Amino acid sequence: MKDIFVIAGPTGVGKTKFSVMLAKKINAEIVNADSMQVYKGMNIGTAKIKEDEKENIPHHLFDICDTFYDYTIYDYQKDCRNAISDILNRGKKVILTGGSGLYIRAALYDYKFNKEETKNDYSNYSNEELYAMVKNIDSNTTIHVNNRRRLERFLDKNNNGVIDNVKSKPLYDFDIIGLTTDREKLYNIIDERVDKMVTEGLIDEAKTFYDKGDNSKAIKTAIGYKELYEYFNGDISLEDAINNIKRNSRRFAKRQFTFFNNQFDMNWFNVNYDDPDVTLNEIFTFIDR
Repeated sequence: MKDIFVIAGPTGVGKTKFSVMLAKKINAEIVNADSMQVYKGMNIGTAKIKEDEKENIPHHLFDICDTFYDYTIYDYQKDCRNAISDILNRGKKVILTGGSGLYIRAALYDYKFNKEETKNDYSNYSNEELYAMVKNIDSNTTIHVNNRRRLERFLDKNNNGVIDNVKSKPLYDFDIIGLTTDREKLYNIIDERVDKMVTEGLIDEAKTFYDKGDNSKAIKTAIGYKELYEYFNGDISLEDAINNIKRNSRRFAKRQFTFFNNQFDMNWFNVNYDDPDVTLNEIFTFIDR
């Protein structure tokens, strides 16, 4: 069995639950791979794991900075690799879990960051892949998916110096486990989860940031907060804000599927929500091969 595993997949599919289940089974610790869950206070809107859900499994890189700090992919690369080394040195296995594909690649592959803007070679990427990368940096981008020149220029300028995606090699021996389900079922799960977030206090959580005048990149990027800011500003109704959160979450899930399928050697597992142990056993059989 390998020492490092990634549990990836679209938002709402069940990554948090299965990462804890698998960690208990293989004596692993969990490292966050969600770009928004590094921020303190963004709990409900990012579906951050609750303390009682951790089941005594150590979790790393959650709640490590305030929203006003522009936590970059480069920051995550350093922090994640340090966490991996620490966990492995203590004889534990590592599970990276989250839906931020660029963060996962930056941590596990030999990516180099340039401090000055350079022109990179994107010839091996489709427009859709470039667009997904841009959306991971700026979810509000107005660049059209077919405007390849602007997509490339944006990545060269904004991706913290841009990583050399094409030539990078894996630094670790790991398996990447993808959780999936029927697309219609996933969209229903997403819609229901948004309703649950609202019930649990998402509006109050977002209002706390709004009342503090927090217009940080994190808040303006995160689904769930940016839509409610429009409501607080009086631009849209609360009903429209909630519907927009659902719509944007579904669109995000679709982009995640595209990114993971094109950027990783995925091992997909259909989630059995009626009996999660069935899926867990399938995953364990695979990694224990």
